[in-house]
Amino acid sequence: MIQNIPEVKLGIVAVSRDCFPITLSEKRRKAVVEACKRLGIDIFEAKTTVENENDVLKALDELKSADVNALVVYLGNFGPEGPETMLAQKFDGPSMFVAAAEETQENLFDGRGDAYCGMLNASYNIGLRKLNPYIPEYPVGDSSEVANMIAHFVDVARVVIGVKNLKIFSFGPRPQDFLACNAPIKPLYDLGIEIMENSELDLFEAFNKHKDDPRIPEIVKQMQDELGTGNKHPGILPKLAQYELTLMDWYEKYRGSCKFAIFANKCWPAFQTQFGFVPCYVNARLASRGIPVACEVDIYGALSEYIVTLATQLPATILDINNTVPKDMYEANKDKFKDYKLTDLFMGFHCGNTPICHMKYAEMRYQLIMHRLLEPDKEPDITRGTLEGTIKPGEITIFRLQSTADCLLRSYIAQGEVIDIDPRSFGGIGVFAIKEMGRFYRYVLIQKRFPHHTAVAFKHVGKVLFDAMKMLGVDDISFNQPANMLYKDENPFK
Repeated sequence: MIQNIPEVKLGIVAVSRDCFPITLSEKRRKAVVEACKRLGIDIFEAKTTVENENDVLKALDELKSADVNALVVYLGNFGPEGPETMLAQKFDGPSMFVAAAEETQENLFDGRGDAYCGMLNASYNIGLRKLNPYIPEYPVGDSSEVANMIAHFVDVARVVIGVKNLKIFSFGPRPQDFLACNAPIKPLYDLGIEIMENSELDLFEAFNKHKDDPRIPEIVKQMQDELGTGNKHPGILPKLAQYELTLMDWYEKYRGSCKFAIFANKCWPAFQTQFGFVPCYVNARLASRGIPVACEVDIYGALSEYIVTLATQLPATILDINNTVPKDMYEANKDKFKDYKLTDLFMGFHCGNTPICHMKYAEMRYQLIMHRLLEPDKEPDITRGTLEGTIKPGEITIFRLQSTADCLLRSYIAQGEVIDIDPRSFGGIGVFAIKEMGRFYRYVLIQKRFPHHTAVAFKHVGKVLFDAMKMLGVDDISFNQPANMLYKDENPFK
């Protein structure tokens, strides 16, 4: 069950320029609320209609009393650009601006609101105040169209609220062998994120304090039930349960002023020799609850995984953009690859951290690469603890938010699918297909210096991610769409 994500509580405030009928804005607001209800969207209708600064204060009091954390500023008519943008400025949370279309040719004297014009003035004042609200691609519509815009805003707002109330726990220095996981943390503070960096010794001490914890048998039973016949190494479950309790207790104890938290943890090579297992299965279990645990101290990987969890309200995973699909596998499965080229394909892999709900089948196994290094020619012992199998076919979106060395935020978004064929390899793995992946690999991933880890959403959420990144102030966003966009801010995910 997903936890660790915010509940979006929407509120709508209508605005009205005092030379237009206030009743027009109020009638249109009510129609939008009714349209939202038909879509199953719960939205608080503020009764204060904003015409001036005093109305702004009244509306904010209403919103606060109703625990609203995401605001729809609705131009039912032309609207007063000063007060309406002040409302968004003083509101503590993400906001969107949207405007009413004219309903009928039969009432263009007393019933004309000119909100189409008012959005232009609103946008100018938004710029003066240096605000960054969500404005839909075409932000003017009738009540049903506006309700659909609001439905999209719910997902965007959830990402923004979650990120701005997040703490990231990290354990251990980022590995020298994976310098790609190293990135400055300054931009995290710019996003409103707290970070608590810890030593591996802190984690080891906390783990040892959980030895013989009375809750361990209960967690072991949960693991046994989840794994079923895939429980190939039952002897390692008590240590994995001890580790899971360690992380969850840390989460509760040190979340502090933040509502949500995630982890980026050192997981090799000393982890195996000191803790006595690999942590992959525990990482998968926490991810399934909305608490990503990125491996290799990949702080931005953990954040990216959390962002796609917020966007989808589904468990996510982090994988390596790992290896090519062999030509003979491509030729043998031409019917399943449809019109994908060989260069559109790659294998997404990690040791065993993908939640079991996204696996066609899954088994508790051991980390083959670590086994070769740490206990060759021996039965697996300290390398046990992976959740391995084939990833389910279906829609996916890959995404990463990353800081450059000079503290600029970049992100990429690409949509595709997992193909239903046997990858014939180890780990948690699947064959991924993304249109124009070859171009994307060369001119985005390589050209813009992105690391090997990618967050995977098991749904197409490119539009949500694009709009959320814009609201968070990320200007450099790359996609796998053809490079024919006319405008920088145009969303390519139609």
